[in-house]
Amino acid sequence: MSGMLRKLLGDRGERAAGRFLRREKRMRILARQFSTKWGELDLICLDGDTVVFVEVKTRKSDEYGHPTEAVTKKKQQNLTKAALYWLKKKGLLEHRARFDVVSVVWPEGAKTPTIEHFINAFDAADLGQMF
Repeated sequence: MSGMLRKLLGDRGERAAGRFLRREKRMRILARQFSTKWGELDLICLDGDTVVFVEVKTRKSDEYGHPTEAVTKKKQQNLTKAALYWLKKKGLLEHRARFDVVSVVWPEGAKTPTIEHFINAFDAADLGQMF
């Protein structure tokens, strides 16, 4: 899949994940596609009093593995650094936080995707006690 088509599918998946988290999980979305030098935080949400950094992985199928398998240790490290930057910038370092992953499988031609939400999918990576 070309880079542009991959980006379109990813954006579509992020929008679907955002709707799912708002409607089904009653989370409030604080930010979308927050860019840092370590990469992008797809969705930043509030679940009660917990800040949730959500990594969304969208695929047309799981033929080559489950979408969550793309959240590697290196990706977790970069997400941790980006989240710490966001918390620091917003003055929320003392706030409870977690990392969730949302898998979106959206087959070509399907009207709706299959969405899975993995709560507290991984711990802050390689920064000691971050939260």
